[in-house]
Order: sequence, then structure tokens, then C-alpha cells
Amino acid sequence: MKKKHSWLYLNGLTIAFVAMLVVCLAAQAFTGHKQYNDELEKMGMEEVSFAAYLISPHFMEATFENWESEFLQMAMYVVLTVWLRQIGSAESKDPDEKEEVDREPKPGPDAPWAVNKGGFWLKLYKHSLSIAFLGLFLISFALHFSGSLAHYNIEQTGEHRPTATAAEYLLNSKFWFESFQNWQSEFLSVASIVFLSIYLRQWGSPESKPVDAPHMETGK
Repeated sequence: MKKKHSWLYLNGLTIAFVAMLVVCLAAQAFTGHKQYNDELEKMGMEEVSFAAYLISPHFMEATFENWESEFLQMAMYVVLTVWLRQIGSAESKDPDEKEEVDREPKPGPDAPWAVNKGGFWLKLYKHSLSIAFLGLFLISFALHFSGSLAHYNIEQTGEHRPTATAAEYLLNSKFWFESFQNWQSEFLSVASIVFLSIYLRQWGSPESKPVDAPHMETGK
């Protein structure tokens, strides 16, 4: 018989990360508002209220620039771990044997509705995690581009320089610098956990192998 747990206990991990997200996002908005008004003051432009800042290009650019890289990281991680292996890593599948995640889904009373439905819905559901992350990446990328373009044009106007169209800004090094500086850091973090989990342990974490597991034992 399964032990009964509270809703908070069963959802603690998500709650903790969402709480940290809210705190950090609020701190970003507070400090970003001050920074943005300093920039506007230097350009001789009118300052904005905190409410106006929350829908400003500056806040949009900074927020979605980071979200974009996070969703790209997770999309690539989910997809590449299907096909690629790293011997000894807790983040890799076994290089020699098929695992539970590789078996074909079977309909059943507890299976998700798409599994019982079959056909197109099952094919879609089999890749729904990577599709969701790729979709979130594309949405964040578009919002980052929109915010970055608008912020760039505000700066150009303040400095009495020509503004850019969307097509022109798509070739602007500023936008791609913003993207690549975040993308590379996300790929570094994934590479770090893949490699370090070969040799290092964290007792009690599902992201680590058992403390006494051999270094070359692959998977959790």
C-alpha cells in the first residue's frame, strides 16, 4: 500500500523552482527598471514607470534572450540523448542494451489517452516533449528578436542614428551575439553534468548514480 503524501510534498520540486523563478524574475524587473531609466536619462529621453517597464523592449529582450537558450538546451538534450551515448554518465542510456524508454507503448487503463487512441495522436505524443521544447524555443526566439529590435531602435533614436527594419536587424551582429553568448553557456552546463556525473556523485539525487557505482557504469 502506497503511503499518502500531501500535495505540497508530491509537487515540491516544481513549486521550489517556480518560486525561485518568480523571485529572480521580480529582482530582474526591479534592477532592470533602474538600469533602463539610467539609459533613457543618458539619451535625454523620458523615464518609464515600473508597470510600463514590464512591457518594454528592454525587459522583453533580457527575459526571452535567456528563456530561448534554456528551451534550446532542453530540446537538444532530450533529442540527442535518444541517439548518442556517453559511457559512465548518469545522463546517458546504456551503450549496449535497450532500456525501458525504448519499448513500444502499450495501451492500458493507466496509459495516457494518446497511447490508447493510437494512430496520429500516438505518433505525435511519442515526440511531444521535444516538440514542446522546440516550440517554446521558437516562441522565445521570436519574442527575444522582437524585444531586441525595438530596444536597438530606441537606442539608435536616442543617439540620432538610423533605425533598422526586422530584415536588417536579422543580420545584425548585436542580436546574434546576444543569442550565442547564452547558447554556449547552456551547452556548457549540459556537457558538464554529462561528464561530471561519470566520476562525481550526489547522494540522494536522481541525477546521480549510486555513490558506490563504478565510474564506467552507464545510466542511473
